[in-house]
Amino acid sequence: MLNDDLLKKILKETGTFDAKGLKSLLDELGKTETDISLEKFLLKEKKMPEEMLYRIAAQYYKLPFINLRDTPIRQDILFLIPEPIANSHQVVAFEKTEDELKIVTLNPTDLQTFEFIKRKTGLKLKIFYTNPTSLEEAIRQYRQSLSAELGALTKIPNPDDKRKSPGEDAELSKLAEDIPIVRVVDSILEHAILEGASDIHIEPTEKEVTVRFRVDGVLRPVMTFPKAVTQGIVARIKILSNLKLDEHRLPQDGRFKIENPEYKFSIRVSVLPVVDGEKIVMRMLAETATALTLEQLGFLDRPKETIMRNVKKPHGIILVTGPTGSGKSTTLYSVLGILNTPKVNISTIEDPVEYRMPGVNQSQVNARIGFTFASGLRSLLRQDPNVIMVGEIRDEETAGIAVQAAMTGHLVLGTLHTNDAATALPRLIDMNVPPFLIAFTANVIVGQRLVRKICPGCIRSLKLPGHTIEQLRRQVDLDSIWKTLQRVGAVGKEQTIEETTFWRGSGCAQCNNEGYKGRVGIYEVLEVTPEISQLISDGRDSSKIHGQAVKNGMLTMIEDGFIKAIKAMTTIEEILRVTKD
Repeated sequence: MLNDDLLKKILKETGTFDAKGLKSLLDELGKTETDISLEKFLLKEKKMPEEMLYRIAAQYYKLPFINLRDTPIRQDILFLIPEPIANSHQVVAFEKTEDELKIVTLNPTDLQTFEFIKRKTGLKLKIFYTNPTSLEEAIRQYRQSLSAELGALTKIPNPDDKRKSPGEDAELSKLAEDIPIVRVVDSILEHAILEGASDIHIEPTEKEVTVRFRVDGVLRPVMTFPKAVTQGIVARIKILSNLKLDEHRLPQDGRFKIENPEYKFSIRVSVLPVVDGEKIVMRMLAETATALTLEQLGFLDRPKETIMRNVKKPHGIILVTGPTGSGKSTTLYSVLGILNTPKVNISTIEDPVEYRMPGVNQSQVNARIGFTFASGLRSLLRQDPNVIMVGEIRDEETAGIAVQAAMTGHLVLGTLHTNDAATALPRLIDMNVPPFLIAFTANVIVGQRLVRKICPGCIRSLKLPGHTIEQLRRQVDLDSIWKTLQRVGAVGKEQTIEETTFWRGSGCAQCNNEGYKGRVGIYEVLEVTPEISQLISDGRDSSKIHGQAVKNGMLTMIEDGFIKAIKAMTTIEEILRVTKD
């Protein structure tokens, strides 16, 4: 569908309407009683044929137009682009020569998808434009082909049958190798990689199986399959993960890898029995990912200087806190990247190892054989380390060893699950670490969240209306935040929030009409100064510690977020979404 701004541009630049004619058309649209788009108005009220409108758009994009209605596409060519990608990115392959692939699309600016198809097929692309009805007909051919293939699937064992049949393993193994099932699972994985998903959820329901991706921290449905394929998908993933095929009543965990010249992913698999079958969650870990710099993570100048000052200390503890999925490990790897030189010995104990870092000795916990964070940390101390990274401080024993290591001349990095930086210190006390030891060893605590970044392809400026500002005042201490922004120079001394420009994404092909693409961190960096050290020793609560840190000049997470909203990195809605308790 063509949005109104784009369609106005197309109609004007192709000469379909002159300025006067376009104004008359828009005036007519404005008088309609229903709130409809310009495209619908042209198609329904003006009776313009859909194909004619999209031929005009093809002329604007300088692309050849083709109508694929009633045109059968060879199955081997059709499946060069997996169905999920064809659906979500509105692109279909329809003809192929020895070195060229002809594709038809509704999103001619989706260069990322075209590059993916080019790499996957090894062919040059010739791009055609079409209309939505034509593309829907082409995509329907996927379903017709898949339905025919699924009808010939191996007989599926009934997981509700508690008696194990003698040939069940063999039947499930055969099912997992059926071409349609292999194609379905490969399509799910390829689509997840293209979309930049961090997690894949495969969820059986009473009548179908739903697949959802977590992209930029938000889950969204991407495809559904008939109930008949559920057991095949589960069996295929179990075989890849080296799990028991005939175990349907107990949870199982495994992992497998996929790689090609472009990427290498380690995939953690969790299988959980649910009412309608077995639910699978796959965590996608890019092994080719490299540690980002603090600037790339989104640290502003002052917080970054605080971290750099404390990283240079020869011993002590640096903690990163936040909920699951808030980017804590990524921040720790960035700090390790700063410390990683031939002059120091760095050892880590992680669950799992998410990034491979040359020059760093990385170990992965294995609870099944007794290799825990605590036991691994003890062993690391016998390896003559200068820097130790503990993936997660989750129990009393690990916390105690980490503090002792910091006291004996090591720099210790670790993560904690707490809501903000100040809460991390009482949390360690709850783990029976003496307050005076925390006060003596803690250097800096980073609290963080991840917010979605505004898509650069559809960014728009806006001024906040009065009713939005009033809502904001009810949710946050807006006056205090604004004074801080004025103090640090993020806005002018006399500038009001009503005068300030904020930003939003209107939605486009690049961001799947979400308005967001990618993520950036918002942070609060609490440096343990002598005043805060005294509060910790006195056993004061987190609110007192947080108050003193703010007096010392710490930017809170929400203030950091507001600065990034003004800098066109994210939106206020995102800041509130991730910071509200």
